[in-house]
Amino acid sequence: MLDTSILQQVTDVFRTLEAHYTLRISHSPLREESKQLLEFLNDFQGTSSHLKVEVHKTDDYTFGFALLKNGEETGISFRGIPNGHEFTSLLLAILNADGKGKNLPDEGVARRIRALKGDIHLQTFVSLTCTNCPDVVQTLNIFALLNPNICHEMVDGALFQSEVDKLGVQAVPAVFCKDKMIHVGRGSLGELLEKLEEAFPPSQETESDENAPFHRHFDVIVLGGGPAGASAAIYSARKGLKVAMVAERIGGQVKDTVGIENLISIPYTTGSELADNLRTHLAHYPTIELFENRRIENTSLLGKEKEITVKGGEVFSAPAVIIATGAGWRRLNVEGEAEYIGRGVAFCPHCDGPFYAGREVAVVGGGNSGVEAAIDLAGICKKVTVLEFMDTLKADKVLQDKAKSLPNVEILTSTQTMQVIGNGEKVTALRLKNRTTDAEHNLPLDGVFVQIGLSANSQPFDELEKSRIGEIIIDTHCRTSIPGVYAAGDVSSVPYKQIIISMGEGAKAALSAFDDKVRGVI
Repeated sequence: MLDTSILQQVTDVFRTLEAHYTLRISHSPLREESKQLLEFLNDFQGTSSHLKVEVHKTDDYTFGFALLKNGEETGISFRGIPNGHEFTSLLLAILNADGKGKNLPDEGVARRIRALKGDIHLQTFVSLTCTNCPDVVQTLNIFALLNPNICHEMVDGALFQSEVDKLGVQAVPAVFCKDKMIHVGRGSLGELLEKLEEAFPPSQETESDENAPFHRHFDVIVLGGGPAGASAAIYSARKGLKVAMVAERIGGQVKDTVGIENLISIPYTTGSELADNLRTHLAHYPTIELFENRRIENTSLLGKEKEITVKGGEVFSAPAVIIATGAGWRRLNVEGEAEYIGRGVAFCPHCDGPFYAGREVAVVGGGNSGVEAAIDLAGICKKVTVLEFMDTLKADKVLQDKAKSLPNVEILTSTQTMQVIGNGEKVTALRLKNRTTDAEHNLPLDGVFVQIGLSANSQPFDELEKSRIGEIIIDTHCRTSIPGVYAAGDVSSVPYKQIIISMGEGAKAALSAFDDKVRGVI
């Protein structure tokens, strides 16, 4: 079932395994997929003498397997065949259990994971074609490895349609704990950890000296791990400065971009590839320390020594801070939107589009991302309606022409989305307003994809001067209203939110900070 070349690559990866791992299958001959799963895992176990398959037949429709390390439960299981994008999740589950994975969190984050209390049984419903699902699956598998209170199961939604229907899953990845959805869509380790901390708060007993927060001092703190942040960190390191990069994830918003064709000198790349390249480049500089999966809680920027406090109590201080926290998906902020996220309201057409095959959907937003989403969805949906607030679309003409040529795409301009309507379980319609006539009507549909751009992630920085739309105001040298604090990229007031511009702005901010240091300003 697995290609010979893939098996050889896995063999090479598993050469250094130390522990022994059992793939314990529970399956029923009544399920036609059982034979495929047995074939898949038998091929897989042949890649290392440290792997073995243990088969348990059942009389019901049980189907899946658990991962054991040296005969002990790891808390990780898979209900489905982890092929496609989820194949990497299986590989990393074993490598991480062996302590050899490359995505294991640092001690500061691991401490927070181990502090979670309660009986935490998690399930992640996935699609094997989803590019965001593996990140969530791999993250929660790590949680299970680090904390014996946690177990995690990947579920291929396509093989368990009755459960998908019962739980009302309409977007992936969808994470449930005892039939209650706790997360849907793309999510970093830090985001998932915060949600679990809210649901299963650490007990007071865990607040011991062992868990005391760290306080670290650096020459420069870079906040954000996207193109602007990476550029700022690299340029600072090249000046011989000790740099802390504090970020929710390396790559930032770029990581969610499917195709990139305007990064000069690189005809085509993906957001995931660019994020990996940023991480590789950062690793070339030993004076850069990465602190990923951190969310800023408090800032103190007015003094000569700036302090940044993150979730979990860690404190970072430096005389210079470069803010490159980027931007996040903008929401409609209308009645019903938050209630139906994951149940008809979606943000990623590539991941969640397949759930709406043969159905009617709307895309809110007439820019490039919105029209591109409509074109993609038109290939699988019965009908796609594009809703644009302004009287004309903002997308490039070539995209507009393509969308208008598709028979199942309808474009409504001068249209305001007033309300997301549902029946308590899923979205059933949108309440729309014609901005020319002020007339309102309901548009019956099965789902809505929100594509209205990004908003600056500037919320933690109330000490700084901001624009009307929340962007941090900077001068031509990326200096903010406070000496020693700089901003770069999409979080700032620089025009044109483009990757290549963010990279240049990050470099400019780093050079400005170094120049201020040399001149004694900071």
